[in-house]
Amino acid sequence: MEQEIELKSWEVLKALAADDDADQLRAYVKDIGVNETFSAILRLSRDEREKVLTTLSAEDAADFIEEIPDQHAAEMIQKLSAEDAASILSEMESQDQADVIGALSSKQADAVLAEMNPDTAANVQRLSSYAPESAGGLMMSEYIAYSEDTTSGEVIAGLGERGEQESTLGMYVYVTSETGKLSGVVELHSLVLSRHTAPIAFISKPCLSIPEDTSLTDLEAFFDRHAFLAVPVVDRRERLVGVVHRQHVDEALADSAAATYRKSQGIIGGDEIRSQPLLLRSGRRVSWLSLNIILNIISASVIALYQDTLSAVIALAVFLPIVSDMSGCSGNQAVAVSMRELALGIVKPYEIMRVWLQEVSVGCINGLVLGSLLAGVAMLWQGNPYLGLVVGVALALNTVIAVSIGGTVPLFLKRMGKDPAVASGPILTTVTDMCGFFLILSLATLMLPNLITG
Repeated sequence: MEQEIELKSWEVLKALAADDDADQLRAYVKDIGVNETFSAILRLSRDEREKVLTTLSAEDAADFIEEIPDQHAAEMIQKLSAEDAASILSEMESQDQADVIGALSSKQADAVLAEMNPDTAANVQRLSSYAPESAGGLMMSEYIAYSEDTTSGEVIAGLGERGEQESTLGMYVYVTSETGKLSGVVELHSLVLSRHTAPIAFISKPCLSIPEDTSLTDLEAFFDRHAFLAVPVVDRRERLVGVVHRQHVDEALADSAAATYRKSQGIIGGDEIRSQPLLLRSGRRVSWLSLNIILNIISASVIALYQDTLSAVIALAVFLPIVSDMSGCSGNQAVAVSMRELALGIVKPYEIMRVWLQEVSVGCINGLVLGSLLAGVAMLWQGNPYLGLVVGVALALNTVIAVSIGGTVPLFLKRMGKDPAVASGPILTTVTDMCGFFLILSLATLMLPNLITG
């Protein structure tokens, strides 16, 4: 049933666009929603997608493009003519314009910008110059600001001329000096109740602001401390340059977390969806999987060295994956904490020793507890205390090793200028598997007579 709905969706989109029925197409897109429209439009050919987007009004197409991920928005925009792309982008909010332009190639971006209003194009280029996960990269250039000597009546009249646009800009009027420096803020209800002949400087209040280079983690901390919906952004001279909304910060945090997770799972090079070229998707995945083949061969080679021990005590084969998996889980917890602390700036890449000492303390306690539990299970199952001793000690030691690796490798990789999200997982998995197999099999070899006769 779900597939029939999707097929109907893209067929209807194609038919309405072919008939140049803009009104019906707009109504249908609004009726099925952004997610269903996105799913349906991905099933169309390049020419059919272009026809749908150009049949919609530039404003309606912009409303749709703004709601889908930036990378996929850029993929759709780049398939349009520069003129059509510029028309759609001109209807989007400044932040979204910059995000889409930033995802295009330099040649495509220049072509689209050349078709836009020069002032709008210059603003988009300015916003695109900021780091994506910074206040400048997340801010909007749409805000309400007036100079200190503007009267309340003039501001109210100006807001009336904005019409519906005012509702999208928030409930605050920012006050600036003659040089553009942010000097205060006025709430709209205070503005309405004030004497209309008085300058707004008389009713303005001090205003918190953030520098344009504020990081995403610092933005998160700011909004955690303050119950604001938005905060003004200032440059080095404290001039007002934009406004960051809490919603955009939340979206950026979610995107960052999702990107980190994808990297940890081997999806490298941006978002992947199944409508992308087959060879592109295959290449991104196989590069990661090929590396894992090599790492797994290294781990398996340890088992090959102890074939005789494993043949003599078959029960060890049951505990090999348990020791490696449990240690891996402990190591992944340490990786997660280090990644989080690096992102928040709580630890620095050079603090490897301090982090290692903290993780060893946790690893010793958890290793002792987990090792004792597994030893108890082994003794109850086989009735051999030596088997319990072997697997218990192996798990305890490997847990300490795993948390040591998991806690310090992200810092080391960060210090080396590498991406911890991509490399920490494979390194941790390889080391914990190899060490786990080595510990349990070498300890078993030492106690082999007791394991066989026990």
